[in-house]
Amino acid sequence: MSSFSSAGTDLTTDRLVLRTWSAGELAAVLGDTHRAHWAEDFPADGDRVIAGFVTGSPDALHAYGHRLVIERDTGLVVGSIGLFWPPTDGAIEIGYGIVPSRRGRGYASEATRALAEFALTAPGVHTVHARVELSNPASVRVLEKAGLRRWSSDADTARFRMTAADPTPR
Repeated sequence: MSSFSSAGTDLTTDRLVLRTWSAGELAAVLGDTHRAHWAEDFPADGDRVIAGFVTGSPDALHAYGHRLVIERDTGLVVGSIGLFWPPTDGAIEIGYGIVPSRRGRGYASEATRALAEFALTAPGVHTVHARVELSNPASVRVLEKAGLRRWSSDADTARFRMTAADPTPR
């Protein structure tokens, strides 16, 4: 059973909507202008980096690209998540960030699980992967809760992945 539903290009989970950035939102983030539909602490530094990346790479705004994370209850943007297109040999990297005021609620895991499962429906994609620094145990836990499995690590980082052959995460 899937943990999300998709309507158009939006992905909807129990508590979140993941939707593509608008040009106005990208410009507002890069121009340091706060919008009424954003959590007070959005954008975080990582969101600014992603807005710059997406602005320089319009291909990042397709259905399998970068999205805003929106709380369904409030309608507020609380983070961003994305797939770094195009895939390499059938594998695509996922990245995410939730603003500090909304951390600890499971949003990052919920969004990561939904986007990873969705990514596995893209033509030619069989693996979604992420790399996390071991000094960030909260992010390690996000990936574990999202259903990605650790497949390698070194002294500083762990690598996680979900494949099309994996059982659906619960």
